[in-house]
Parts: sequence; C-alpha cells; structure tokens
Amino acid sequence: MTELELKYGCNPNQKPSKIFMKNGKELPIKIHSGRPGYINFLDAFNGWQLVKELKQATGLPAATSFKHVSPAGAAVGLPLNDVERKIYWIEDIDFELSPIANAYARARGADRMSSFGDFIALSDVCDEATALLIKREVSDGVIAPGYTPEALAILQEKKKGGYNVIEIDPEYVPEPIEHKDVYGITFEQGRNELKIEEGFFDQIVTENKELPESAKIDLAIAMITLKYTQSNSVCYVKGGQAIGIGAGQQSRIHCTRLAGSKADNWFLRQSPQVLGLQFVDGIKRADRDNAIDLYIGEDYMDVLAEGEWQRIFKVKPDVFTAEEKRAWLDKNTDVALGSDAFFPFGDNIERAHKSGVKYVAEPGGSIRDDHVIDTCNKYGMVMSFTGIRLFHH
Repeated sequence: MTELELKYGCNPNQKPSKIFMKNGKELPIKIHSGRPGYINFLDAFNGWQLVKELKQATGLPAATSFKHVSPAGAAVGLPLNDVERKIYWIEDIDFELSPIANAYARARGADRMSSFGDFIALSDVCDEATALLIKREVSDGVIAPGYTPEALAILQEKKKGGYNVIEIDPEYVPEPIEHKDVYGITFEQGRNELKIEEGFFDQIVTENKELPESAKIDLAIAMITLKYTQSNSVCYVKGGQAIGIGAGQQSRIHCTRLAGSKADNWFLRQSPQVLGLQFVDGIKRADRDNAIDLYIGEDYMDVLAEGEWQRIFKVKPDVFTAEEKRAWLDKNTDVALGSDAFFPFGDNIERAHKSGVKYVAEPGGSIRDDHVIDTCNKYGMVMSFTGIRLFHH
C-alpha cells in the first residue's frame, strides 16, 4: 500500500485527503480494523515516536495517550500500587497486568478527562491484558508494532468492528529531511533526532546536585514527552509516568500552571476525601471522572447548593476545603519537571514548588538564569541545564 485515502482532513470540509509516501515506497503500516482519519494518524505517528524513544531511553515498555496531536499521558511499565489501581478504575479486574498493560493503565489514568476519546500508542506488542483494558475505555484507536491473536480479536470487536487498529513496522526509519506545506508553501527541516540518553542531565547548576537514577528516568520521560507535545510545553512526572502536561500555551508560566494543576488533580485523587466518595450504582467511569474533577474544583459548593450531588453520590460528600487540599498536596514530593525551553522567570519554579517538584530539567540560556537557579536553591531543588530546546509544531 503506497497511499491510503482518508474520509476527510482535519475537518469534514477538507477534501480530498490521504496519506502517502512521497518516494513511492510502501506505507509502513497495516490497518487491522476501522478507518483511521487525518487527526488519528497525526496522533498515531507522533505517539509511536514517543513510546519508541521512551523504550529506548528507559529499557521499559511504554505507552502514551494522545489527544489533538499532544500527549495527555505517557508512562513506562512499572507496577501499579493499590491506590493507583483504584484511581485508574482497574481495581476490579481479575487478570494479571503485563508490563505493557501497566504502562497503558498509567498513561491513560493520570489525566483521564483529557484522555477521553484518545489515540493510544504502545511500544511493545499489544497483548490480551492490554486489549482488555483498552476495551473498557472510550478511545479512537491504537498503534503498536504488533498484536497477539487474542488481543487482535478483542480490539476488532470494539465499536462493532469500527475501532481503529494500526500495526506499524518497528523497523521503519523515516527520511532524515522532513517537509510540510503551509498556505501552499513547503517547509523543509532535518528531523529532530535528538536522543535522551546517559549523561543528558549531567550539567547540574544548583547547589543540590543529588540526582538519583529514578529522577533521571522521570526527567527522561518528561523531556521525551515534551519532544512530541505542541509548544510551549511543560511536563510533571513522578514514579515513571507523566502526571501533568501543559501544551500549546503562549506563556510559559501559564503552561507551568496548567500542567501543575493537572499534577495536583492527580495527587488529590489519592486523598482520603476522594477515595471515600460513594458513587451511585451503575455510574459510568467517565461520569465518575467528571464528578471527581468537579469535587476537587473550586465551584463544588455551587453544585451542592443545586442538589446536583444526588445524581452522582449515594451520600452527600463533605466539602473538600482549600485548607484540606493544601495540606494533602504538601505531601506530594520528589516530582520531576521538564520544560521544552528555558524558564524566563523564577515564577515558574515558585509554581512548580507548590506541586512537589524537586528535580528540574530545562535548556537554560535565559538572561535571568541566575534568578531561576536562585529560586531552585531556595527550595533545595536539583536543576539540570540540558542545553537543548525541544519545540514541536
């Protein structure tokens, strides 16, 4: 297959639409079911690059959840603890999770609202356990280097056979020069072939220079995730998974706040107040996600006053006060933070501190680097200057 006709482009009015190889070679993919669209393929190909590089950098299976050409989550296949299984809605499963299934559960679970209707990318062959997890979620499709017969059978039944299942050739290597057209004008550039590998975080510029191996893995996850996130972008990571990704913001502090609020929500979901919520029987996972987001938000008092809680909860929950939230968030520690370009002001570090950040990686090169370093030193953070910008557009 040298080209594939698509139903339409980004929007239904954008026709004709297709994907093809300019050099006339075969497309490095097989479509096992569904009819992937233009945006599906953008998510799939960006997501595949991300997980392939995560696997290369960490040696662990990796997964990502993509929405609108930016990751909503990314993770490597470390085991889940009991609390994570509960907040990711998989405490009820009766089968063992493989490493790649763990990676997917964590990538999908960190920001479940953003992942609703996502496109999944897996670094390893999709097995039955991973397919069973995917079957439960609202998703547009998946790309992987292969599928076991059991996994393929499960996925091909999803959406009555309409679920998009793409297999990509793991040996495919793109041309070193890439092109895209904007307004009839062709842009050309060398592909971003930067590798995040051993020694990437060695230039530590803060007083605290203790960067453990686990933090290096988290920073690598942050930087590789940023490499495929629409800029400006900032990524918070903890324990082998992205917990807050801020994409496409014009101001870096807005990006840091957005990603920080997502990281806070991830941690607040683990609080006794949230874990103790009693939902009405039969409520769907997406409705629970929305209810939790509402519960930990600032406007929950309005919902309580309107009596909306009766549709969601068996028992009216107590208000989760700002003081209680802050006390719980103060328990979050050892978070890693990556930025795709330098921090121009120390306010980014001040905001990151509120979300438990201890390890920071950014290119450096601002005229205010000294101020940013001083702010890190104030909180005992470790900061590495990578010297490499990772803009993605």
